[in-house]
Amino acid sequence: QVQLVESGGGLVQPGGSLRLSCVASGSSRSSKGMAWYRQAPGKQRELVAAITSGDSTHYADSVKGRFTISRDNVNDTVYLQMNKLAPEDTAVYYCNAPVLSNVFGMGYWGEGTLVTVSS
Repeated sequence: QVQLVESGGGLVQPGGSLRLSCVASGSSRSSKGMAWYRQAPGKQRELVAAITSGDSTHYADSVKGRFTISRDNVNDTVYLQMNKLAPEDTAVYYCNAPVLSNVFGMGYWGEGTLVTVSS
């Protein structure tokens, strides 16, 4: 069993930055990859960024050049650095730890952290 705890969300003005963290416990995640998803009100959950077991990174087109995913394998933590935030980035952000390596969108989920971008 894997437990995921996200933190770092909050209220930020447009153009601002936030860094989200997700700490995994229960098993090492370095061989599986991890991902960040988000769900805005009235919308489906969508992939924001993923980092594979081989350290390849993938981003949704809407966040390319603004968001960066990274991880600390020693501490089983994955980060999402979000820059140049815009109101459309407002959502609950979820950490995802796949059961099968690099098969994102399934497996374990955190409870989410709310990011609100507003002036």
